[in-house]
Amino acid sequence: MKIGVLAIQGDFDLHQRSLTSLGVQTVQVRRAAELNGLDGMILPGGESTTFHKLLTETDMGPALLDRLRSGLPVWGTCAGAIILGRGTERPQPRWELIDLEVFRNAYGRQVDSFVAPLKFGGLKPDFPGVFIRAPRFFRAGNRVTILAEVHGQPVAARQAHILVTSFHPELTDDTRIHHYFVNQVIKIAG
Repeated sequence: MKIGVLAIQGDFDLHQRSLTSLGVQTVQVRRAAELNGLDGMILPGGESTTFHKLLTETDMGPALLDRLRSGLPVWGTCAGAIILGRGTERPQPRWELIDLEVFRNAYGRQVDSFVAPLKFGGLKPDFPGVFIRAPRFFRAGNRVTILAEVHGQPVAARQAHILVTSFHPELTDDTRIHHYFVNQVIKIAG
C-alpha cells in the first residue's frame, strides 16, 4: 500500500511520519505524475486559499481532482476538508466531493486554538482533537456519516472513500485516525 501526502504546504511531514510509524509506504506529492500508483491521498491542513491557488495554477489540481472523482480514497484535514467540501465562502470553487458544508475558521483565530477529547467512531480512550483555526461542518447529506462531534457539532465525517476532519490528528502522537484511514477507508474502498 502506498499513500500520497499533498506536499505543497501544511503539515504534510507530520502525516507522513504518522503513516510511516504504522508501516505504510508514503510519498510526498507535489506534481501530477506522482499520483500514479497511489492507494490513497491525504490533503493536510494549511491555508485553504493558498491550497486553492497552488492547485489551480499547476497541473496538480485537475489531475488530483480527476483521481479523487475516480474513487481514490482521500482524507482532508482542516484546509484539506475545506477543499473537499461544499461552501459559498472563499476559496472558490470548492471540489464538492463530500456532501457537507464546510465553513473556514469557524472556531476562531489562532489564539482560540484548543484541544478537546473526541469520541471518534467508538475509539477508546477518547482521541485528543487539536483545533487550530478549524472549520465547522454543517448540513451533512444523507450519505455522510458523522464520526465525531465537539460541543454538538460534527468535526469528523465520512462519505464512501472520503474522510474529513476539522482537527489535526497529525499534531499528536496518537495514530488511531491514520490507522482508521488505512484500514477502514482505503482497504474497504479497494
